Amino acid sequence: MVRTLILMRHGKSAYPDGVDDHERPLAPRGLREAGLAGQWLRETQPPIDAVRCSTATRTRETLAATGVTAPVVYERGIYEASPQTLIELVQLSDDDVATLLVIGHAPGMPWTAWELAGNRDSTPAIELSRKFPTSALAVLRFDRPWTEVDPGTGDLVSFHVAR
Repeated sequence: MVRTLILMRHGKSAYPDGVDDHERPLAPRGLREAGLAGQWLRETQPPIDAVRCSTATRTRETLAATGVTAPVVYERGIYEASPQTLIELVQLSDDDVATLLVIGHAPGMPWTAWELAGNRDSTPAIELSRKFPTSALAVLRFDRPWTEVDPGTGDLVSFHVAR
């Protein structure tokens, strides 16, 4: 079974006074662009079977704005996670999950996409290496079970910035 991993950075956040970073909400632009990202996902990607989402307010609001309704596990460990931590999280996915969406933060999302991509000279990889803005999505495909997903084993097939 081909497995699809979609790594998404949260939408543009607001910076209200006195609000801890973990609790920052989305800005109006972030809500709009997360909605556009959800539309793009529905129009171009296989149905999402499972979601792993950071517990931060802005990632939870991003997920809600996408309209994705797959089962969700909220993971505090996604917040400030290293690529190795995120790869280990992906490796724990159930065998029956064909398409997994992970919603998190920079630099974790872009670094993990880069680490997993075996085709770093491709157009999507070059675009991703330039900038991974808010509401951006990296789509990787794997020809192996989740437990065998390791650096360099994925094919970065798409990089999309929802605008």
